[in-house]
Amino acid sequence: MAAETSPLFLLFIIITVISASSLPSLASWPSDFSPRPPRFLGKFSHRTRIQQQYRYETRFFSQRLDHFSFSEVPGFPQRYLINTEHWVGPGRLGPIFLYCGNEGDIEWFAANTGFVWDLAPRFNAMVLFPEHRYYGESMPFGSREEAYKNASTLSYLTTEQALADFAVLITDLKRNLSAEACPVVLFGGSYGGMLAAWMRLKYPHIAIGALASSAPILQFEDIIPPETFYNIVSNAFRRESTSCFNTIKESWSLLKSEGLKEGGLDQLAKTFHLCGELKSTGDLTNWLDAAYSYLAMVNYPYPSEFLMPLPGHPIREVCRMIDDSPDGSSTLERIFNGVSIYYNYSGDASCFDLDDDPHGMSGWDWQACTEMVMPMASDLDSSMYPAYDFNYSSYQEGCWKDFQVIPRPRWITTEFGGHDIKNKLKLFGSNIIFSNGLLDPWSGGSVLKNISQTIVALVTEEGAHHIDLRAATPEDPDWLVEQRATEIKLIEGWLNDYYSERKATFEM
Repeated sequence: MAAETSPLFLLFIIITVISASSLPSLASWPSDFSPRPPRFLGKFSHRTRIQQQYRYETRFFSQRLDHFSFSEVPGFPQRYLINTEHWVGPGRLGPIFLYCGNEGDIEWFAANTGFVWDLAPRFNAMVLFPEHRYYGESMPFGSREEAYKNASTLSYLTTEQALADFAVLITDLKRNLSAEACPVVLFGGSYGGMLAAWMRLKYPHIAIGALASSAPILQFEDIIPPETFYNIVSNAFRRESTSCFNTIKESWSLLKSEGLKEGGLDQLAKTFHLCGELKSTGDLTNWLDAAYSYLAMVNYPYPSEFLMPLPGHPIREVCRMIDDSPDGSSTLERIFNGVSIYYNYSGDASCFDLDDDPHGMSGWDWQACTEMVMPMASDLDSSMYPAYDFNYSSYQEGCWKDFQVIPRPRWITTEFGGHDIKNKLKLFGSNIIFSNGLLDPWSGGSVLKNISQTIVALVTEEGAHHIDLRAATPEDPDWLVEQRATEIKLIEGWLNDYYSERKATFEM
């Protein structure tokens, strides 16, 4: 049996990646369906069997629960992974490469961020993967059940607290190792990329630079059109096959009409080989939407098992299955054949479970209902999805129903900025790489143009979700090899500048 959770966070989302009643109102989706905000990819960490590919030691740091008050509240153990195999130590100012943990188990991110591990011996660097609070084994209040109990216990799950965790951890570690002068370079992908960029801006005295891959820091308020995410997903399918795009576009109304028939839900369950009863058309629509969104995120040019076994150029294969279905196949049968590439490429599944999250609400649901409010919509002309507008009132009602909390949609831009980013950021920011692949639907919410000489955008037409952070392979296309080479050169420049300035200071 194959189980899959709906992605509609997503980075992180999203990342990949709130209950159905909480999100955008729809004009022509099934009446019982509301798309979730697309998640990043961190949700896969809890259900993916992690095989340790890299050597590291697992440690725990006694972390404060609330960095921004002096009230006495219990702390919590923050897990982090550390490797000092290649580190030349404080005497030679060996750098520290810190990956900003995402919304999931940190070991999963460590296993899927080979670029950092590949760089460590080249730069004689320590590697550090701190886990994000409320995820993995870094649970306040002693357990996940207690940490996720209510709005009061979840109130410490914020980006500000998470960044402060990273800052306190690295400061304490450097002090204990007499390594206060060792430079720190930040890395992150998806939501982790957002954190890396924001940490560089909020704590410039702690890190000399950040590589923020697939980091949609502009996906807030009205900075970008809310249709951007789904337009990019749709374009990824249309570029492979117009007929595939049109078949998917046609399928939504057919799902709705079939579901309204007597016995229609049972027929849909049979068509899509579901393991159990289909309770609503919306559950199935979410399941399909999850596949399309995640396929766009991991539309890598080579086979991968990042989320699950997939072929190279997986959207191409999905469209091939849709277009080349046997003569006489119905539209919905064609759709099933296509999404089977995503859900059952290995051929091991005999039926499919639509259950999203057996543990209930995820930490990201809370974050999306408080700070990380990323408006999503779909337009009639450009999207393969039915048209709908983002309805904040509905969103707010759902968040109150689920968590008894009211979202703060403007807080992220107040805390970190975002509006008029080029003029604002170039005045006080430096040493940030925003890397994006235009096949990634989250790229539309990221920085795609250089802001200054030191805040640069590396954009690849064929790249998908933080592909540059994955380990190098013989199958890497030339453009990816060149992208990573540019990133290495920029990071090398940050370190050389740091060492030169430090040397000049001591020679004065």
